[in-house]
Amino acid sequence: MITVDSLIGFLKQINEVLTAATVIVAFSMLLYHITHGFHDRVTRTSALLLACVTIIYVGDVFVNISRNPASTENWLRFEWLGLGFAPPALFHLSDALLSTTGLRSRGRRRRVVRLLYLIGATFVFAAAFTDLIVRDLVMRPAALMQPGALFELYVIFFVSVSSFALNNVLRARRRCLTRATRRRMSYLLFALITPVAGIFPYTLLFNQPAEAHPLLLWALINIGNFGIVLMLALMAYPLSFFGVRKPDRVIKADLLSFMLRGPVTGIAVLVVIMFVPRLNGIGVPGVEFMPFVAVTVVLALQWSYTVLIPWLERVLIYAGDVENVSRLKDLSDHLLTQTDAVQLLEANLAAICDYLRVPSAFIVTFNGEGAKLAQTVGSLTPTTEQLSAPEFLTIARNGTGTAFKLTAWQSFWLTTLYAGENARPAGVLGIWARSPLLDLRPDEETLYKTLIGRIARVLNDIRLQEELVARVDDLLEDTENVAAGSLRLDYIGAVAQLAAQTRQNSVDQPDFPDLIRDALRDYWGGARLTDDRLTNLKLVEQLLPDNEGKPAQAVRAMLTKAIERLRPEGQRSLTLPEWTLYNVVEMRFVQGKKVRDVARQLSRGEADIYRKQKIAIDQIAQTIAEMERAALQDSPLPPMPLEASPSRMTS
Repeated sequence: MITVDSLIGFLKQINEVLTAATVIVAFSMLLYHITHGFHDRVTRTSALLLACVTIIYVGDVFVNISRNPASTENWLRFEWLGLGFAPPALFHLSDALLSTTGLRSRGRRRRVVRLLYLIGATFVFAAAFTDLIVRDLVMRPAALMQPGALFELYVIFFVSVSSFALNNVLRARRRCLTRATRRRMSYLLFALITPVAGIFPYTLLFNQPAEAHPLLLWALINIGNFGIVLMLALMAYPLSFFGVRKPDRVIKADLLSFMLRGPVTGIAVLVVIMFVPRLNGIGVPGVEFMPFVAVTVVLALQWSYTVLIPWLERVLIYAGDVENVSRLKDLSDHLLTQTDAVQLLEANLAAICDYLRVPSAFIVTFNGEGAKLAQTVGSLTPTTEQLSAPEFLTIARNGTGTAFKLTAWQSFWLTTLYAGENARPAGVLGIWARSPLLDLRPDEETLYKTLIGRIARVLNDIRLQEELVARVDDLLEDTENVAAGSLRLDYIGAVAQLAAQTRQNSVDQPDFPDLIRDALRDYWGGARLTDDRLTNLKLVEQLLPDNEGKPAQAVRAMLTKAIERLRPEGQRSLTLPEWTLYNVVEMRFVQGKKVRDVARQLSRGEADIYRKQKIAIDQIAQTIAEMERAALQDSPLPPMPLEASPSRMTS
């Protein structure tokens, strides 16, 4: 027969699960946001709110397992570290969301945020060290603190700040121009309503410890805890789009995998740990059985995710792009890494040596610097001087198409490798000559042709992949800029974006040194040299007439001017310390030398070169910023357009 006591006991067990589950989900999402786009203001402020929720429910977990009244009271007061800062964090997040729509604070909201954190710190101090907010621990029917003399003041603070925060989110939603961003903002609005019912200490509103209504008390606690879990699940989706320059499908796939392999798995293991030991009451050795059940659950879930995640991605994420996404995944699976290529070449060379009974073999490829050994088997290999000899180069390039030709050269037999009909040479295969004469038997020649064909295809694949990667780098840069631009247009709108760009020039952005570093890497040509944030600079505009009206040349001229400002007076030196920054930048980017070559020429370690390079780039970025500000002062910007109202932006 079901009794009130049994219902209360069941609700207590559910409360333990929900409390621990909230800690798992909140802390997991906190880690997720820290590692995904933490440079974004919305992501940082949401992390603050998640930290407050985590603190509150960590305190609840320790309250549930505490058996000492003094320890219980300490943990209940510890929870006020989250309760005091939760309203300011909520308002701070709403302010950040409102700013993403183009309605930036003119200083007033920023001052309000700081004041709210100060008031929150006051409540934390009062609750932790005085009885003004909470007092008198009561252990039945649950561990509770009674309201203090100033608790009503905290209620006013919580309700008023939360109301203003939700109003800010409503304003942000009204300013969203697209259906997708309005939908995500609606999710956030609903998710942010639940903390009012979830983390607010409503049990303190009872003047008495509610001993007459313990069932109602535990029901309210569980409803609040469930609301928090729901809030975290809803917050995770829309917040994951802020501060991440990736396509929506990639963000959704990452979040889906993280939620399943992280919080869901953790909660499942938690349920096993909490409930399996209680099987002792029905004759099952639950305590001894629990570790095996936990491991089984983890393995079963991981196996099921391997099967389910691809299906869920096709249904929920890639519904309209299944074929394209499959093609991209196949491309990723079939691309050769450097290690793959080395292993394939080594395996084929070893097979040739074993079958032909020769001790050594090697593969030579050609680049702009001449011939180089790509792979060797055995110790009998040619020297660098032998590979650079005209006789070797003549033999290496001898032959047409895929015609098989074996040529004796010094102590080796050489074969030019071709990757297809009438293709250019992909390299040269050399094996140790087992006799002065070319004495391959027919069966050996057949196998030899098969293996050199495989080696030629590997070399050709490597060449094609290098060309592909060079194009993909530019493509990734372009798509990253397009994704970032579309994200800003979604949330800010064309008019507000123009106003935001007018207020804050590119040189004032925190990532401007990274922009200059990318441009220096493409100093002699590349997509990053013509980034819109560089070509739109007034300084570049002034340099266009002297550079044939070409933006790339104008940006290069700007970089050259900034680099020359690093140059000390006097004759250039490779040993004097004051010349180090200039030498590093000029050699690395203007001359295009590799780090190891620069380090050898300057007699420094490679790590030191990287440090000096970063310092030099920061100084170049600062120099360009100063030059741009001077150019703007000489040619003032036009008046800033008035910010459009939401009604005008949507019309």
